[in-house]
Amino acid sequence: MVSSHPEDKAKQAALTKRVLWKFDSHILPPLALVWLANFLDRSNAGNARIVGLESDIHLVGNQFNIALTVGSTSTNFLSSYVAVELPSNWIIKKVGPTRWLPFLVCAFGTVTTLSGLVQNFAGLTAIRVVLGMCEGGLLPGMVLYLSTIYRRHELQLRISVFYAAVSLSGAFGGLLATAIIKMDGVGGLAGWRWIFILEGLGSVIAGLICAAVLPVSIESARFLTEEERAFALNRFHRSNAIMNSVSAVKPSEDLALSAPDPEKSTSEDKTHPDQLRVAEVPIYYDEEQFEWREVVRGLTEIQAWFTGLAFLGLNVGFYSFSLFLPTIVTGLGYEGASAQLHTVPPYVPAVVLTIFVAFLSDRFKWRGPFILICLPVAMAGYIIAIAAQTNEARYVAVFLIAAGIYPSAPCILSILPNNCGGHYKRATVTALQLAIANTGGFIATFAYTSDEAPKYIRGHSIALAFVIMAWLFIAANVLFCIHENRARQGGARDDNLRMYEELLESGRTRAPIGDRHPQFRFTL
Repeated sequence: MVSSHPEDKAKQAALTKRVLWKFDSHILPPLALVWLANFLDRSNAGNARIVGLESDIHLVGNQFNIALTVGSTSTNFLSSYVAVELPSNWIIKKVGPTRWLPFLVCAFGTVTTLSGLVQNFAGLTAIRVVLGMCEGGLLPGMVLYLSTIYRRHELQLRISVFYAAVSLSGAFGGLLATAIIKMDGVGGLAGWRWIFILEGLGSVIAGLICAAVLPVSIESARFLTEEERAFALNRFHRSNAIMNSVSAVKPSEDLALSAPDPEKSTSEDKTHPDQLRVAEVPIYYDEEQFEWREVVRGLTEIQAWFTGLAFLGLNVGFYSFSLFLPTIVTGLGYEGASAQLHTVPPYVPAVVLTIFVAFLSDRFKWRGPFILICLPVAMAGYIIAIAAQTNEARYVAVFLIAAGIYPSAPCILSILPNNCGGHYKRATVTALQLAIANTGGFIATFAYTSDEAPKYIRGHSIALAFVIMAWLFIAANVLFCIHENRARQGGARDDNLRMYEELLESGRTRAPIGDRHPQFRFTL
């Protein structure tokens, strides 16, 4: 048992701070770097278009949009995303995250570099399809990897850190491209080709850095001392003790109980003293074997569909943001580098709010409620944008849209890792959520068309409708979690133990009980 002596508690608190700081300083910077590189690679086609890509490879009509859309559909159509993301998350445990994630980054970096050599429409289309396939598994893999390092309610703040890199890519991607095109003519290559080549090489370097510095797991983290490693592993396993149980779930008087979590207060640890407790017969992440039954559990998880459809609605606004912001800035009278610079300010409060909301979300152990608070801010922004008669008013609206959408994304990404137990179920639901969600990028492409500029009333109206849809699905998910937690509190799910033991005894599963355990509580 863990001592309640004040000196021991102080030591545990100090160890926790030290361990989390080491994880944060060794894991988050390389992940933020590769996510930044990923988004730069996604946006460089638009920057290349401005400086001659279309004329150099003889694109006519809407061929550029077709190539981009076909490339997008390889990652954004549900079927294609399922084909890429689900297997990617299933094999990440076998291959190892510090091999698989860097491999994906180096792969899409290489493909981006080769984009600088395309000569025609067919080549551009093919390269965008392959690029989408290489990028597909990155985000779900990163979220899954973080869920094996951090405890449930430490996760969102960490996701928000590398997600804030998305904002930086939107803010500085254009400025970087402006600098690169000054190489026009070097080596006999046009400036737009150098955008692809240099940004692609940067992604490859980022992938190699990840491979060199990321730990495979808590056990293999070389930057921890032996004491820190043992403490970190112990605190992580204790936080998942209920989900990791795999056999013999009996009343507490018959079995040895799990030791209390050293970071929980006595009152918190006794929240459900009359309920069943879990024997210490756990199965940990590195021991769980692949089972199709767990995949099916993931595919039929209602929270994956609620949050996936909500994220789809969010992504319509998220992906469209970069489509109309440059037009608004240009309408204010800015051009060239000055116009690029004036696209930066709306991202600044969005980054600050993303981190702040994540901090509060982990502190209060809420996800959905903060999304329900943030999204109305984005709704107000779209309403202002629709009604605005001047570009100045539209520019103000952009700040509100960004402030509502960007902080909501890490909240949604944290819900399923928090609420789904068992590695392969968690791997499936995180991939499925993003498979559904990224369809929003395809919708955004067709919602915002050049003939609507600069008002984009139809596009803003569509985005507003999807943000409202996102709010409704998140509200449904919150209500589902409240209902399920109350049912478990009242003993209505105690039969889950019997059904799980029947599966276990018949040999139909060897996976841990996970979120089925009646003591498990969903994060709202």
